[in-house]
Order: sequence, then structure tokens, then C-alpha cells
Amino acid sequence: MIEPTYPGRGSGTSLRQRLADPRPLMAVELRPPRRELEGVHAMEAWIDVHHAVTGLSSRDTVVFLTDNAVGTNEEENLTHLVRNLGSTAVRERVVPFLTLKHGLSYCESYAARVRKNAFPGLVILGGDRHDGIPRCLPRAWQLRERLRRSQPALLLGGWANPYRDPVEQVAYLVDQSEGMDFILTQVLSHHDLAPVEAFLGEAARRQLRLPIFGGVFHYRSARERTLRVLSDFIPVPFAGLAQDFHEKRLKANEITAMTLRALSELGMTRFYLSNLPTETASHRLSVLTRLAGF
Repeated sequence: MIEPTYPGRGSGTSLRQRLADPRPLMAVELRPPRRELEGVHAMEAWIDVHHAVTGLSSRDTVVFLTDNAVGTNEEENLTHLVRNLGSTAVRERVVPFLTLKHGLSYCESYAARVRKNAFPGLVILGGDRHDGIPRCLPRAWQLRERLRRSQPALLLGGWANPYRDPVEQVAYLVDQSEGMDFILTQVLSHHDLAPVEAFLGEAARRQLRLPIFGGVFHYRSARERTLRVLSDFIPVPFAGLAQDFHEKRLKANEITAMTLRALSELGMTRFYLSNLPTETASHRLSVLTRLAGF
């Protein structure tokens, strides 16, 4: 069971210590404001992100901030955090993403800025290929290897896809485990659990000790057009979502909670939630964990 979270709880614990703690842990993935926003729209977006990051990080919750997710032209996440957070956010709970879709010198200086500004770590991802932006290195592990040498105190997150060959995926993670401190998975669904179970079984067989955050996407509707766009980036269970929303008449919160419960029953204890409305992220997390029975 995931214990209820309270404002300020865990603020004195380092993320490294919290990752080593066997107690369950929730995380939320947020996006910085889009670059093209101006005037009142930009101000509202800044305020929403400020309140979301501050509120979530003051709980026993990790906040991940994306790096131009799904090709969206976002403000640089680190610059936004430094300018926007103020003194009330718990920076030890805030972890930005960094993709390989930047120059190598930028990536190395970015990691140095993360440490300078008292954030505990980074999630290193290859980044989607849909926009055609070249990667500075062929694989994310190569950048993590460089940063492990230059920034040894930095926590480094990696990536896994349980919907691919579990033996191959876990072998990659075991081989790269010295360069990683935790793992995020592709988003998962209660409609397709067999591959997840196989992945977790293989991880146990290989004695993979890294903390694994299971990805859970908060689907707000089953609109086909929206799901078609999403399917370019994540595995979308079209038929299952149509059944949940239209036949069973379930609400978005109930469907997300079903996925959380199903993954918990497989033994997962760490989760990150994507696509929560930024302006209500902290409240929505409370609702979802309650519905999931955590």
C-alpha cells in the first residue's frame, strides 16, 4: 500500500536516500510552458507550473519536467525551473529530462547547471525521432557514461520498454546499471499486462536492483483523433479505452486508477503519472491515489 502523502513530508530526505527506501513512491511528469505563449497566457502557464511543482515537491512526490516532449517547442526546463520555483519548492524532489537532441557541449554544461542549482539528477533519454532533429550521440547510455565521470554526484535516470523483448531489455539495463540510478518505463496499461509481468520477472531473475518507475498515462478521453496522435509516441490501447470510456462509462480518474492498481498487483511500487492537468496536478494525484487504494 502507498502511504498518504502530506505537505512537507520527506523534504529533509535526499532523493538518493528516498530511491533506496522500499516504501512506495509516486512521481508526476509535467511540461514547461510552450515558448510561443505570450502575455496573459504565458503568465498563467508560468503560475500553473510554479504551483504544480511547488505543491507536488513539498509532498513525498518526485516531479519530472520534460524536454520538448513529443516535439512540442517548450521553454528550456532547467531555465524555467531556476527562474520560476522560488524558495518554497523542494528542489531535491525535482528532476528534469534531457534528451540527446542537443549538442554534446550543451548536454555537458546542462548537467553542470543542474548540480549548480541544487537539483539532484537527470533523466537521460534519446528523444523521439519524429521531428528529425539529430542526436548528439547514438545512445543515451553514452551520455550517461560521460556525465557519470564529469558529474559523479548526479543521479541519472534511464529508460526501458517492457513491451519489447524482456530478455533484451533487462540485459541492456543490467549492462548499463553502473551508469544509472533509477529507471522509467514506457507508459503501461492494465489492458496489456502480460509483457509487463514478463519484464518484471526477467528483472527479478537477473537480480536487477535499480528502482523502476512504471509509467502511467492519464487518458482524459477516448477521442480517436487524439489517440491517433498519441499513438505516434506511446502504445495506445484503442479498443480497451473505448470499452472503458463508452461501454463501461468509466471516468478518466477511474481508468488511471485501474492501471495503478493492476501494476501494483504485479509488484510495482514506484510510478510516474503523465498528462495530468498542470493547474490541478497536486489535487488530481491525491484523487488518483485514493481511487487506486494507495
